[in-house]
Amino acid sequence: MMKSESRKNASYVLMVVNVLVVILVSSNLRSPIIAVSPVLGNIRNVLGLDSFQVSLLTSIPLFMFATCSVLVSRFSHKFSINRFLMYSLIILSFGLLLRITGSLWTLFAGSVFIGLGICIGNVVTPGYIKNNFPKQIGLMTGIFAVSMNLTAALASGFSVRIGEWTGFGWRGSLGIWLIIAGLGLFVLILELIFNKKNPGQVKAALSVSDFNMFKSAQAWNISVFMGLQSLFYYCMMAWLPSFLTDCKMETESTGWILFLTQVTMIPITFCAPIIAGKMKDQRILIVLICSLMFGSTMMFVWLQSQWIYANAVIIGISNGLSFSLSILFFSTRTKNSANAVKISGMAQSVGYLIAAFGPPVFGKLHDWDMSWKSSFYFLSFAVILMFYFGMKAARNKCVED
Repeated sequence: MMKSESRKNASYVLMVVNVLVVILVSSNLRSPIIAVSPVLGNIRNVLGLDSFQVSLLTSIPLFMFATCSVLVSRFSHKFSINRFLMYSLIILSFGLLLRITGSLWTLFAGSVFIGLGICIGNVVTPGYIKNNFPKQIGLMTGIFAVSMNLTAALASGFSVRIGEWTGFGWRGSLGIWLIIAGLGLFVLILELIFNKKNPGQVKAALSVSDFNMFKSAQAWNISVFMGLQSLFYYCMMAWLPSFLTDCKMETESTGWILFLTQVTMIPITFCAPIIAGKMKDQRILIVLICSLMFGSTMMFVWLQSQWIYANAVIIGISNGLSFSLSILFFSTRTKNSANAVKISGMAQSVGYLIAAFGPPVFGKLHDWDMSWKSSFYFLSFAVILMFYFGMKAARNKCVED
C-alpha cells in the first residue's frame, strides 16, 4: 500500500512538472520575437537601420526555423526530449543576451541564436505533448498555445513600458525575456532530477521512424497551411505598428493594438484545439479562418485605421484558430510521437521558409506603394492560397495514409 501510494504521488508530481514544462517552454516561443515590433522605431533610430534591416529582425528567426526544423526533427531521437528542450532554452538565453549588448552585429547574431533556440522548442514540444499526454492532446495543445500567446500579448503591450521602467530603453524591453527563459530552464532541471530519483516514472523516449514526410501529400498540405498562416501573422506583427503610425496613431497605442490582438487569441487558442480535436474533419474551421482573414485585409484596404479595434479582434480570432489548428495537425494527423515530431519539423521548416519572405515582401510593397494597399493585397492572395491547402489538410487523413 505504501509503495502504491508513493507511486501515485510521484505520478502526480511528475504530471504537474510536465504541465509546467509545457507552459514555460511555450512562453518562450513567441515573445522574444513579438517584443521587437513595438520598439522597432527606437532600435531603428539608435542603430540607424533601414527598412530592409528592420524586416530582418523578424525574418532572421523565421529563416532559422525554416533551415533548422527538419534537422532538429531528424536528431530528436538522439537525446531525451527533456534535454532537447533544455538545449533550446540555453541557446535562446544566449541569443537574448547577445541581442542587447549594443552593436548592429550582435543584434543580428543574437537573432540567429534566438531563432535556433525557438526552432528546437517549436519542433520538439508537440512530440513532448503527444509523449506525455497521449489522452489529453487537445487540452495540452490549448495550454501550449495559450501560454505562447499570453506572453506574446504581454510583449506587445508592455515592451515600451518595460524599457521605460528598467531605464534601459529597447535593451530593457528585449532583455526582460531572459527571466522567462531562466524559469523554463529551472523547471526542466527539476524534471531531470525527478526522473533520476524516480526512474520508474520516466516516460518512454521518442520512437524512431523511417517514414519520409516529404513524400506525403498530406504532410505538404499541412506544411503550406502552416506557412501561410504564419506569414499572415508575422506580417501583421512586424508591420501593423508602422502602418498605424502612418495613420497618425501614437507609438504606444500601436503596441496596445497588438496586445488586443494577442489577448483575443488566448481564449481561442485554448478552446479551439479541444473542439477541433473532437472533430474528424475541420474544414468548416478553415472556411471560418480564411473568411475572417480575408475580411481583415480588405478592412485595411478600404477603411485604413478605422474600426481598428474591431479589426484587431478579427485578426486575433482568425490567427488563434489557424495557429491552434496547425499545431493540432501535428498530433492528430500522425500515428505516433516520432512522426508527430517529424511532421512538426517539416511543417515548420517549409512553413517558416514561406513565412520568412512575408515581412520583407510586405515592406518592399509599401516602399513601392506608400498607401499600403499593395501590401494588404499581397496578404489577401496569401489567404486564398491558405484556403486551398487548409481544406486539404483539414480532411480526416493521416500523413502516413
